[in-house]
Amino acid sequence: MSYLEYRVKTVPSGWKKVIFINWGLIALIIGAACSGFAMLYSVGGSWEPWALAHIQRFSVGLFVMFIIAMTPIWIWRNISVPIYIVALLLLLLVEFLGNTGMGAQRWINLGFINLQPSEVAKVALVMLMAAYYDWLPTDKVSKPLWVLVPIIFISVPVLLVLQQPDLGTSILLLLSGVTLMFLAGVHWIYFGTVIALTGGFVVALFKSRGTDWQLLQDYQFLRIDTFLDPDKDPLGAGYHITQSKIALGSGGWTGRGFMEGTQSRLNFLPEKHTDFIFTTIAEEFGFIGTISILAIYVGIIIFCLHSALRHKERFASLLSLGLTVTFFLFFAVNMSMVMGLAPVVGVPLPLISYGGSAMLVLMGAFGLIQSAHVHRPRGNI
Repeated sequence: MSYLEYRVKTVPSGWKKVIFINWGLIALIIGAACSGFAMLYSVGGSWEPWALAHIQRFSVGLFVMFIIAMTPIWIWRNISVPIYIVALLLLLLVEFLGNTGMGAQRWINLGFINLQPSEVAKVALVMLMAAYYDWLPTDKVSKPLWVLVPIIFISVPVLLVLQQPDLGTSILLLLSGVTLMFLAGVHWIYFGTVIALTGGFVVALFKSRGTDWQLLQDYQFLRIDTFLDPDKDPLGAGYHITQSKIALGSGGWTGRGFMEGTQSRLNFLPEKHTDFIFTTIAEEFGFIGTISILAIYVGIIIFCLHSALRHKERFASLLSLGLTVTFFLFFAVNMSMVMGLAPVVGVPLPLISYGGSAMLVLMGAFGLIQSAHVHRPRGNI
């Protein structure tokens, strides 16, 4: 009998689940969060106004993650539909009661937190899609009628989020949903069709500019212009990305030092505590600091994928894979954005950027991954 078997057989049944928690994943999550605490302290100059609140929210999120992890995975499968419906209702509620900030109506004030329902929708969509493909026989996955159903599941929240408007989150929702369809085994010809239609949509998108049927807001078109040529208006529309590149380049190999970043400390860097916090890391800790953050993220991805690929239950596997893809898109889009490789779309850096909804929902997502890991069948153990 191995030590693990001995421990499982000798501790009370309620504590067996604690042993099976993926503690390596938790260590990496805490490591990323601690980096966020330090950077928010740096950009704020003290624990207020961001670092202390971030610590408090992460602590609550960690507690929520453990509660979700201890809950059997079949329960989350059974309530996937209600959670998705609640997410849609919250998105609809934003239209009537939502708070407006920075030209968008995205938040609902709950008193203790400004909830961003689009963050909830990211996880709810993955849960519903995983439950749907777990229910659907594999021989029907690529049948046209059964392909249409998940397309509707994806389209509804995407369209509601676009109304806020929130282009970045709507893109993440779309990519997460489509990727999960691919992972579930939908035939490649559908994705080829989508790529062709996407090309046509992009053409229509630019053709619509300045017309009565314009598909994007003016400021969103301006972001695209800025992405294509940020030097055209370095003090106006291109200011954010120009200052971001200056901060990225000035850090060199080892950075200027903790709390020594001139771009962030002198407020040249916009949204330094949220969307552009990665550039603050680059300025203060240089290439070594940024590659360390990337290594932590890659480690989280590896732990999640390793767990997901060992699941025998279809729901647990697809849920873990889908949430892992969502996490990857989070940091990949943010890093690409601040480096000028993608348009600025307002996507935070996971676990590090300041933000209540994003933090709590992401920790809930990790809780679901842990729940699938903890409740995986393990033979006679």
